[in-house]
Amino acid sequence: MGKILTPKDNDFGETDAVIIGGGIVGTATAFWLSKAGLDVVLVEMRDGLSTLTTPASAECFRAQFTEPAMAALAIPSIEIFEHFDEVIGIPGYGISLNQKGYLFITDDPTMVDDLKDNVAQQHKLGVTDSEFLERDEILSRFPFISPSVVAATFRQKDGWLSCHETTQGFAKGCEARFFLNTKTTGIQMDEKGVCGVKTNRGNLQSRIIVNAAGPFAAEIGKMVNLDLPLETVRRQKVYIKTSVEIPEDAPFTVNVSNNSYWRQEPGGVLIAWVDSDEPASQPTEKVHTDWEFPAVTLDKVKRLAPFFEEIEKTVRQPDMNTSAGYYVYTPDDQPLIGPVPEVPGFYVNCGYWAGVMLSPEAGRRISDLVTGKMDPMANPLRPSRYKEGIVEKGKTLMSH
Repeated sequence: MGKILTPKDNDFGETDAVIIGGGIVGTATAFWLSKAGLDVVLVEMRDGLSTLTTPASAECFRAQFTEPAMAALAIPSIEIFEHFDEVIGIPGYGISLNQKGYLFITDDPTMVDDLKDNVAQQHKLGVTDSEFLERDEILSRFPFISPSVVAATFRQKDGWLSCHETTQGFAKGCEARFFLNTKTTGIQMDEKGVCGVKTNRGNLQSRIIVNAAGPFAAEIGKMVNLDLPLETVRRQKVYIKTSVEIPEDAPFTVNVSNNSYWRQEPGGVLIAWVDSDEPASQPTEKVHTDWEFPAVTLDKVKRLAPFFEEIEKTVRQPDMNTSAGYYVYTPDDQPLIGPVPEVPGFYVNCGYWAGVMLSPEAGRRISDLVTGKMDPMANPLRPSRYKEGIVEKGKTLMSH
């Protein structure tokens, strides 16, 4: 059982590995390193695990990726979610897994070929149960979608879960220690590479340090003189409490024509859109929201889901709660995972816009790289890929 605590002076000292960042990515990394037999300490500046960007996400997961490296993380991550209690060794542990599917829809005829191509590529990558759907099939299976729809892709085993329960499960299912209220202030180095982490409460000595600091990963990189290619971009979402009936079996539904999405949530519905014009910004713990965001988003989601017109008519300001977090982008929209050759002992597990859905397998990959089970050159998401010139952007929908 992992120990979650605010550390005292005598909790500091030597350890096999230190992970910086207690979101779902960092906690999954701690889980797998601990399972590999390492003595692991995770340091988190806030007063709880998974309290910054992780819960600001839509808490969803999908295997519908077109990039080989992303699909290779997503497919086993979903298998871990599906058997989570067995993986963490706590029988009956629940993460509120909802596999109602992920539906990408469009009313734009020029996007039909792209959707078809995406499904063909997904099948090549092993996601053989994703489907391309034409208009009549969409309206027959999802009658709440507008008749103006022209095409869709769908995968039944995609869906959403509780990030809080998943993060806590990773922490409870291992022997790592999780230091809360512990802010990293510096990283110590000597002629062999990294050798310790300085915090506001004390210092930890270690030859393995993993940067899983989410939106603050670039700041941690600077502590070892690295300029990591990361951009943080604010992303907002809105929870609407409503008595309007939300279709019970509705999948996570994405309108790829305007980058809006929605899904059921107890007592109401979650809506959002990914604004491709949102500028990169400096990360902060208190992320501001825009007062007009709910109205703009409602307008976008109702375009292909007409029942939102009724919600729009009846919703009141107190029934809406807007929150925000960050997507972190790299030049090819894929995460940085693995050792940094210039700084021996320093690993990165960051650069996510899809951190929740990829975290289980990404954490395991760090563990395999640390323990030598995986050759760093066999990892296509290694941070040196840009210098090596092996970068290619994929066509995955909704990353921006």
